[in-house]
Amino acid sequence: MKIIIASTIVPFIEGGGTLIVDWTAQKLREAGHKVEIFKIPFSHLHPYVEQQMLALRLFNLADSCDRLISIRTPSYIISHPNHIVWFIHHYRYAYELWNTKLQSGIPLTTSGFKERDAVIQADNTYLHKLKKIFTNSIEVSGRLKEYNNINSEVLYPPLLDESSFFNREYGDYIYYSSRIADNKRQLLAVQAMQYTKSKVKLLITGHPDTSHNAAILNSYIKSEGLKSKVIIISKWISEEEKIDYFSRCLAAIYIPYDEDSYGYPSLEAFASKKAVITCSDSGGTDELIVHEENGFIVNPNPKEIARTMDELYNNKKKAREMGNNAFFTLRKKGINWNNIVDKLTSKY
Repeated sequence: MKIIIASTIVPFIEGGGTLIVDWTAQKLREAGHKVEIFKIPFSHLHPYVEQQMLALRLFNLADSCDRLISIRTPSYIISHPNHIVWFIHHYRYAYELWNTKLQSGIPLTTSGFKERDAVIQADNTYLHKLKKIFTNSIEVSGRLKEYNNINSEVLYPPLLDESSFFNREYGDYIYYSSRIADNKRQLLAVQAMQYTKSKVKLLITGHPDTSHNAAILNSYIKSEGLKSKVIIISKWISEEEKIDYFSRCLAAIYIPYDEDSYGYPSLEAFASKKAVITCSDSGGTDELIVHEENGFIVNPNPKEIARTMDELYNNKKKAREMGNNAFFTLRKKGINWNNIVDKLTSKY
């Protein structure tokens, strides 16, 4: 089958939204399909969204491939008679982040309201035209049903190569691997370190969305005297470095606000036989993490997070048991590429 995978991107920003595209293409090729990738630069900043959506609608790939698979919103606007989508999230500023403290994409102005309405109308119009809609989580499927009255099927994304991760030891640090951003809440993890009573440490790695994101963390660490307890590597690190950090950590922490899915950091930790600390308002992370079994789901409170960190540090046996449970969770969930390829290439 000749397949085109289309997705919008923010140039020079890598993360789950780009990895899912590259990895899916690789696995489809390995299965014998011919695959092209269309990564389309798209700014989610006002007032350019409407213009760019119109430009996407002018694309017509009907004669270019047998199937079009769209990933990141709003690439599903592109025209094709055999079009399916692996929907990883809405344009969130128009939906669950609208009029919240994390709202930054669309202003609360007359033109902002108009742009928001255009986004929602496009979703309601073009998503209903697709042959099949998959999502990456129960969380996202629930939002599609709530906001757009659209049914969908959950298709959990795996890591490219789970076997590259391994467990070397249960060390003395909690590892937070993610791009540094407001909604990922690295600051909350740093604040928790004020209240830890054990010798547990925190390691954060990731590229900051803005210089301001990194500055806030560094300023807080300095003002609260946490330099001996928190290490921040604010840049993209290599895959080998990340695997090594996961292999030696005590456990991982992933505490975004209202995340779309369980997140690749959770999968990477589980593949490394490490438990994951997440929060009760972190969204889709609880589709993978089970409290006190393979991780902890705690309130987004620094003191409660600190108590959990101390508990793991003071009970390495529990950390090991929960890490083993985490590893076997991946088997029980059936998160694998054979399933993905089969679903994305089936007839609909």
